[in-house]
Formats: sequence, C-alpha cells, structure tokens
Amino acid sequence: MTHAPQLRIPATYMRGGTSKGVFFRLQDLPQAAQVVGPARDALLMRVIGSPDPYGKHTDGMGGATSSTSKCVIIAKSDVPDHDVDYLYGQVSIDTAFVDWSGNCGNLSSAVGPFAIANGLVDASRIPRDGTAVVRIWQANIGKTIVAHVPVSNGEVQETGDFELDGVTFTAAEIQLEFLDPSDEGEGGGAMFPTGNLVDDLEVPGVGTLKATLINAGIPTIFLNAAELGYSGTELQPAINDDKAALAKFEAIRAHGAVRMGLIAKVEDAATRQHTPKVAFVAPAQDYVASSGKHIAASEIDLHVRALSMGKLHHAMMGTAAVAIGTAASIPGTLVNLAAGGGAITDKGREAVRFGHPSGTLRVGAQAQRVDGQWTVTKAIMSRSARVLMEGAVRVPADSF
Repeated sequence: MTHAPQLRIPATYMRGGTSKGVFFRLQDLPQAAQVVGPARDALLMRVIGSPDPYGKHTDGMGGATSSTSKCVIIAKSDVPDHDVDYLYGQVSIDTAFVDWSGNCGNLSSAVGPFAIANGLVDASRIPRDGTAVVRIWQANIGKTIVAHVPVSNGEVQETGDFELDGVTFTAAEIQLEFLDPSDEGEGGGAMFPTGNLVDDLEVPGVGTLKATLINAGIPTIFLNAAELGYSGTELQPAINDDKAALAKFEAIRAHGAVRMGLIAKVEDAATRQHTPKVAFVAPAQDYVASSGKHIAASEIDLHVRALSMGKLHHAMMGTAAVAIGTAASIPGTLVNLAAGGGAITDKGREAVRFGHPSGTLRVGAQAQRVDGQWTVTKAIMSRSARVLMEGAVRVPADSF
C-alpha cells in the first residue's frame, strides 16, 4: 500500500496584533492553490488542522480560536500605487470552511513586515534606519491599508517597548492607516446600509433590539449591553460558557446580516461566519481585565465586547476597532452615545479609547458630514507584529 508523501511549503508563522496566522507568498503555494478555489481552501484547512471535531487543532498550526485559525497570502501588487496584495482566510475550527468575506485588522499589522522581509517591497523604498511605508491592497474587501513599519539597520525592527493589551510582551509599534474604511460594496454600498444610525432589529425568539448597523472596517452590529442583560464589563467565560447566550448572539448576527443586505436569508449565515461581527457597548465603568489589571472608568470612554466566529473575543479584532472608532465619531450611533454622545456637528469625535476584555485600545477616525451624509476617510491605530517561526509547513500531498 502506497502513502502520499508530505509536501514542504515555505511559510512564516507570525503574530500580528492580538492574532496569529500562517503567512505564505502566493508564488510558494502549490500550483493548484495559487488560484481561488477548493484546492486552496482544502490546503489552508489542512495547514490549520480543520475541520477538527475535537476543537483542538492538534494536527495543525491553528490554535482552536478565532484569533489563531488564520492564513494569509501575500503577493506583489498589480494595483497602481500599492506594494502588495493581502488576502486573508479565516479558517473555521470545526467545519470544512474558509471564510474570505472580510479582513483581519490585527494580522494587517504583520503584512508590511512580512512583505519587507520577503523581498516584496522595492529595496529603494526601505530606509537603513527609520520607517518604511508599505501600501497594502486588502484584496478581500478592495481597500487600502498603509503600514508604517520601523526599520533598523535595513531590516524590520520587531522588538521595542510598545505595549498592546492582549499581548504578553512588548514589541515595536506599527501604525496602521485604514483608508476609506467604509463602503465595502455590500448592503447597498453605504456606511449605514439601512440609512439609519440606529435601527430596531427584530430577532424572533430574542425580541426587538436597538442596533447600529455599520460597514466600516468590517460589517458590524452594535447593541446596548444593558438591553441584553449585560454590564459591558464581561470577560470571556461569562459569554463563552453560556450556550444559550452564544445561540442568541448567532441569531442576532444572522438577522442583522439580512437587514444589512449581506445575505438573502438567515440560513445563509452559516456560510458567512466571519462577517458581520456582533458587539455590545456600555458606558465607561471600573473593571478588572482578564490579566487581573484594574482599569478605572476615567481611563476609557466606553466598554465594547465583540464576538468573532461565534465566541467572545479575548481582546478586540482590529477591523472591529475600526468600526468602533468610526461609529464613535458619528453623533447618534449607539457607540457614540455609550461614549457620552456629542453635539451634532459636521466633524465627529476624532479618537476614542475603549475597554475590552484584555485592557484598553485607542483608535482614531476622521469622519465628516457632507451634504447630510457621513463619510470616514481614515481610521488609525497602532499594533505590533513579530515573526514566531519561519521555514516550511508540511501537509500530506493528497490533502488538497
């Protein structure tokens, strides 16, 4: 009996923000996986170790959480004025599915460093010491991300004293600019797909909830914590150990996706697990983060808790942070109101600091109202990234 050999595929395992993923150069993938299709999906699932009915990813590179079941494909860009194309796949843990419907804001911070280290950025644009500016085309959603990557002695600087709540050790700071983060071309192509800053979202079996439905960074459904029976200071066990709560949030997500025009019927939500996100907000109050750190209400503007791939996130998704910053900047949204509101002017709040399960995060947004319509030109936040391992990942040759 013959057995398939294992293939060696060049890969880099990287942390980006509060996520981890397996990074590939497009040219290094097997020929069948260099194009969109079932072979690519099957390969990435086998790399991660999915589907895994045990929910452990023991036989793969995944970490059995939404933050660690990710793959990234990078290639030189043909898009004018861009260095690289960045394609992100969120791999389901227990089902045979890769969701390509959105971006990962956290792993976005690792794209610039990976591109520089792998020769995908023109060497003439990389200073010996200073900051390299990498223009990234986010291929999932057709948006531009500008990464400001520190460089020392001609190489990416990874170590530093920048602290990011949700990440144990310090590293070098990478500033990200998400340009024109609203209007992802879905749900009517508007930042607020229903045309409203706040909607009454009817969810059978749950009730009617106030909701801000927004396309910015990633499609997100914002709810009031109090209306759900929460304080807004919850940590992961309070949500993830409650099966009834998780089912309720999934029902909200499915009905919100229909309302946003992302899917035609609630049953389609099962094939779109990565988006939209569901988050709940509350006014600032004292709390203790998952690390045991005490955070005073005076340190933050509001609380936000968000779910990703059916579970409460341990910190905050980068793309959801963009949505938070954008919504906070626009008077009248649930996020803005939780942060204390503000006068109705043609220029919204430019930055917000929010509390999440692991600590706090500041995100800025440049929003303005023109002819009665709100637009956002840029969202800005700082993350960090680091290579954890590089070399080759192995997969059985008959797995894709």
